[in-house]
Amino acid sequence: MRRICAGRWYRQATLGTVLVVGAVLAVPAAAAPIGPVSATPAVGTPVLANLGSQTQKVRQLVQCGDTMYAVGSFTTIKKGSTTYTRNNAFSFKATAPFTVSAWDPNVNGIVNSIAFNGGDCSHAYVGGKFSSVGGMSVQNLAEIDTTTGAVVPTFAHSASAQVQTLLGAAGHMLVGGYFKTINGSAQPYFASLDPTTGKDDKFLQLGISGNYSWANPNGTRVYNQELSHSGNYDLVMGDFTSAGGLPRQQIFMLDLTTSPATVTGWTSPEWDGSLGELSASNPGGYPYQCFVGEPFYLQAASWSPDDGQIYIATTGYHPNGFPTGSFPRTGLCDVAAAFPGTVSPPAQPNGQPGYVLHTWVNYAGCDSLYATAADASTAYFGGHERWANNTNGCDFAGPGAIPAPGMVGLSPTNGSVTFNPGRSRGLGADDMLVTNDGLWIASDNLRNSQACGGVSGHAGICFMPYTG
Repeated sequence: MRRICAGRWYRQATLGTVLVVGAVLAVPAAAAPIGPVSATPAVGTPVLANLGSQTQKVRQLVQCGDTMYAVGSFTTIKKGSTTYTRNNAFSFKATAPFTVSAWDPNVNGIVNSIAFNGGDCSHAYVGGKFSSVGGMSVQNLAEIDTTTGAVVPTFAHSASAQVQTLLGAAGHMLVGGYFKTINGSAQPYFASLDPTTGKDDKFLQLGISGNYSWANPNGTRVYNQELSHSGNYDLVMGDFTSAGGLPRQQIFMLDLTTSPATVTGWTSPEWDGSLGELSASNPGGYPYQCFVGEPFYLQAASWSPDDGQIYIATTGYHPNGFPTGSFPRTGLCDVAAAFPGTVSPPAQPNGQPGYVLHTWVNYAGCDSLYATAADASTAYFGGHERWANNTNGCDFAGPGAIPAPGMVGLSPTNGSVTFNPGRSRGLGADDMLVTNDGLWIASDNLRNSQACGGVSGHAGICFMPYTG
């Protein structure tokens, strides 16, 4: 949901996906293309039709085989001069001429996520907030034939509340959201389903719970996840304070090589509160709490091609209690940032286990970032930001700020701006996906937002190809 409050966009967004895909989805590539991508988008991709005051949005883009799948909240797609009726899900050829397929599952509500079981592109799994697919009754979850668009009835399809994220990994379908039960299992918020039956296969038994008591009311949920290129680890983002019996906030890393999967030691006091909030009485703490209206702020993450570095994109506005005119900024609210992908021992002097601290932080000046992806040369970030390098500004450009509307590319080494094509801000970029062909960006068409790289005609979907 998105809404405007006091001139600022508040929203739940981002499903940033970083797997580099070639022939099929979820078969990790050995190395990403070097990059960066072209600053000029490819022509001829499908776009969201302009429906006047009605805003449409693409929530996620996923490639399987030679087909790109788009899901979100929309009813009308355009390809050139041709208009297609597509309710919340459609597909098209992943390479030029980007032909729209006949696939039309007709989902009656928002689709937040789509996934596949390994290299099997014949069936897609979708999750969101809906009650029917093609006229068949389902509840927030379904498996769909990618040829006919029909629901696969042998896969159970009932989540008690909205599904936010799906990921096919290690032979399991990992499902996160607001639900407390799913397909008859009382496995709240994050469950592993058998891809054939849809039943709980017990691969996830994490007992996720808790929310942020220092902020406005906020509900426990799993919101997003990101698979490592090795396929061995999954970054899981959401609103919680405990996962796998360990104290965790905002994000945790899941080891998929164990059965059941286990939460690793990877975490940071910069977001988990383990060293407390920075204050005069606690100078060893960190400003890990953001504005009370946006307590869940770490909504997207991506992996470097070698899995050695993790990039995060955050909302949060500003630190909790941020004094007016207090600069330079600190904390992780409304930032792009990099962290090591592994924990560095030894234990800290206060007895805390080893943890990670940021490699670099780049401030967006109190504008939210919702998506991230990476190749070997560039860490890409998208949202509705106006600036980068804005350490000394909040809703204005402070000294040193660089205009960078809608998206930016940063150096993996030091976080400096290295790629700055610009994009219509709209509500913000919901997803970024790096493939062997280039960078895909999913967004919306608020107030007819459609420019990408300075070129009009890219409402909701923009593809920036590799040219080398």
